[in-house]
Amino acid sequence: MTVAADWPRRQRVLQADIVSRTAMLAAHGWSGVIPTLGARQQWLGDGRLQINHYDLPEHDVSAARTLLFVPAHSNGSWVAWNQPTRYAVIYPVTGALAPTGTAATQGLARLIGANRARLLQALDDPRSTTQLTAVSGLPLGSVGNHLKVMLDAGLVLRRRAGREVLYWRTALGDQLAATTRPTSGA
Repeated sequence: MTVAADWPRRQRVLQADIVSRTAMLAAHGWSGVIPTLGARQQWLGDGRLQINHYDLPEHDVSAARTLLFVPAHSNGSWVAWNQPTRYAVIYPVTGALAPTGTAATQGLARLIGANRARLLQALDDPRSTTQLTAVSGLPLGSVGNHLKVMLDAGLVLRRRAGREVLYWRTALGDQLAATTRPTSGA
C-alpha cells in the first residue's frame, strides 16, 4: 500500500536517475559514473571495480557476463555477485528523498500542520523518534508530541523494537499521505 501510493513519484525518480547516469556514462565513462554510486566505489580500469577501502577492495569483473546497476530508494550502497560471471552494484537513487512540492502538499500542511505533514511523509518506512528527528530537523520533544497527536488520530501505529519505538503510517495515514503525491504518469 505504501509503495503503491508513492509509485508514480518513485518511478519518475528512477527514470530520471537512469537517464542522468546514462548521459554521465556517455560523457565520462565508467570512471566518471562508478564513484557517484557510492562513496567507496571506483572504476580502476582493465575490468577492475573497487568496492571498499579494505585490504582486498577490488573485484575483477572483466569476465562478467552480467554487470547490473540497480537504483534503490535507500540511503546505502552495496554490491552482490555470483562470481565470476554476475555482478550487481546497488546504489541510492538520486532524488529519492526530494520533496514533491505539490499544491496538495501545501494543503496537507494547512490541514494538519507543516511539521506533522513532514513527519507523516517521512514515515514511508518504520522509523524511530530519533530517526525522525534526524530527517526532519525538529527537536526530539516536538517529534514525540506530533507523533502522539498522530497516534491519537489513527494516522500512525507504534511498536517497541529493542530499545527503540518504531512508528509507521496506518492505512488512513497512507491515504492522507498519498493525497500529496501526483497520480499521473507524467
